Amino acid sequence: MSGGVDSSVAALMLHEQGYEVIGVTMKTWDYTDNSGGKRITGCCDLDSINDARNMAVSRGFHHMIIDIREEFGDAIISNFTSEYMAGRTPNPCVLCNTFIKWEALLKRADMMDCELIATGHYAGSHQNDDGRWVVSKGLDPGKDQSYVLWGLEQQNLARTRFPIGHFHKSEIRKMAMDSGFPELATKSESYEICFIPDNDYRGFLKRKEPAAFKQLAGGQLVSTSGAVLGEHDGYPFFTIGQRKGLGIATGEPMYVTEIKPQTNTVVLGSKDDLQGTTMWVRRPNFQMVEALDGEMEAVTRIRYKDKGTPSTISMDGTRVRVDLHAPVTGIAPGQSAVFYVGDDVLGGGFIDRPTATP
Repeated sequence: MSGGVDSSVAALMLHEQGYEVIGVTMKTWDYTDNSGGKRITGCCDLDSINDARNMAVSRGFHHMIIDIREEFGDAIISNFTSEYMAGRTPNPCVLCNTFIKWEALLKRADMMDCELIATGHYAGSHQNDDGRWVVSKGLDPGKDQSYVLWGLEQQNLARTRFPIGHFHKSEIRKMAMDSGFPELATKSESYEICFIPDNDYRGFLKRKEPAAFKQLAGGQLVSTSGAVLGEHDGYPFFTIGQRKGLGIATGEPMYVTEIKPQTNTVVLGSKDDLQGTTMWVRRPNFQMVEALDGEMEAVTRIRYKDKGTPSTISMDGTRVRVDLHAPVTGIAPGQSAVFYVGDDVLGGGFIDRPTATP
């Protein structure tokens, strides 16, 4: 329970259905010590923790706070920093769901003899004809969160329920209002990364790696032909597809098309230079099948709000090769590629550089 309307209503629904509910809020980060002196807003701060506890107490079920700062820091924050330093663009929510939230929740669930865990994600799950558990899209297309759940493995999915996955956000807010929680029903949403509540990831990286960034200042901005266009303060400050904040004026729109950490170089090109039809995906996890056998047809999403592109996927060593049936813009190493068959998640993985070895 993050203190937001979604997880709160999920808990409320299960409580009203007769389940013995224990609300759990995770403390992941020392916001006051690591905010860079800026005002803190977002999920799981002290106010949100209190909102979750008050809601649970008012309905008569238990609530607890678990401290996972050490686990979170080792798995999520260290990866976030190292991925940017490697010239990739990480998605910490995917790692958090896979390696922290579910593992931490199930560990505590076992300690309390709880059979199931539930979350406020807009997604669903079911068993297919082979008995495998599969994540499916949430009913509300504007809130669907199946994209960040591709990493969940079978033993974890089997014990997971998504109570609000078959509802629209507007219905969830109405449920909160009708249940006597108007403050939850009207609560604004946070879209920032939870450990960067001020949304300043550049400042966060500077605080984490001050010495490295001193050495990276003065790197080159170059065109796709190799012509030097200017200098930058460090390649980790750039992401594939970025147009604003490049620090130069060229008279025509320029986009980040490649990041080369070995040479501290950022390559700029036209929008056409961002187009791609092939990519490789590392560390895949499959839900619908145990493993890929030959080629499969799927719709591939390369970012959270991506509508998806029909594609053919196959194994290429330890990676998945994705041949897209139409060009897509801004394939960014480090982001997730998620494969769908209909509304179900076939699997997913992390986008790799084309030149990287498996």
